Amino acid sequence: MMGPSHALSGAAAWLAGSWALEQFADYHQSPLAIAVGTAVCAGGALFPDLDLSGKVTRNQGGATVARTFGVFSLFIAEVIEKLSLGVYHATKLSKDPHRNNGHRTLTHTIPFTVLVGWGTTALCATYGKWAVIGILFFMIGLALRGLFDDWAKRAGWVIVTLVSLAAAWFTFLNLPGDRGYPLIGLAVGVGCFVHILGDLMTRAGVPILWPIPIRRRMWTMIGMPNSIALKTGSKAEVVFVRIGLTVVAILSAIGLVAPNVLERFTIES
Repeated sequence: MMGPSHALSGAAAWLAGSWALEQFADYHQSPLAIAVGTAVCAGGALFPDLDLSGKVTRNQGGATVARTFGVFSLFIAEVIEKLSLGVYHATKLSKDPHRNNGHRTLTHTIPFTVLVGWGTTALCATYGKWAVIGILFFMIGLALRGLFDDWAKRAGWVIVTLVSLAAAWFTFLNLPGDRGYPLIGLAVGVGCFVHILGDLMTRAGVPILWPIPIRRRMWTMIGMPNSIALKTGSKAEVVFVRIGLTVVAILSAIGLVAPNVLERFTIES
């Protein structure tokens, strides 16, 4: 899946989940908390693709997410890609093919998702709002790059960086006192998991069962059959998938902030 689709899936998943929690578990969130969770989950849904690096010194190439903060995020992507490739070679078995890059390896696994979510929660619990502002800055930037891809390309990485910093600082000033903010870690983890599910719909697949060995392969790529697989950048993704995700996100947001409007719409339908 393309970056914008991943980001939109993260936003839709968080909004729909928040609506379900409010309806069935009576768990209410403030509008700010909903907005922060949605942005972080959208950013988290792009985070696994930081294993696709480009040309750092030329500020070119890489995944959508790798170009969020210019050469700085491209450098981070380069480090993550090499780390992922190193883990691949260190753990591969005899039937695993040789690889020259680490894309769709470590960062596309369940253990990585759990580790990132737990690590984010641990940072927020240990350092409070000062950790939160750094995490929000990074994740809001990824969300902007994914959800508003055309605008981000025109504006450039400097503007995206400044907008991300302003949004993170505003959120920091309006967050309640010194707390652990566990929902931020959950939002990052959910976003990463949604990303894996999205790539699972493609023909290339992801190593979702890692580190379980299967027939002398540690990195078994699992995806959809060719006949029903989602082709990256296809009309099915760009039109139908994104429209479906947008509808889910909008209806969930209405249900959260203006439930009476959604109830009236349901009754009229």
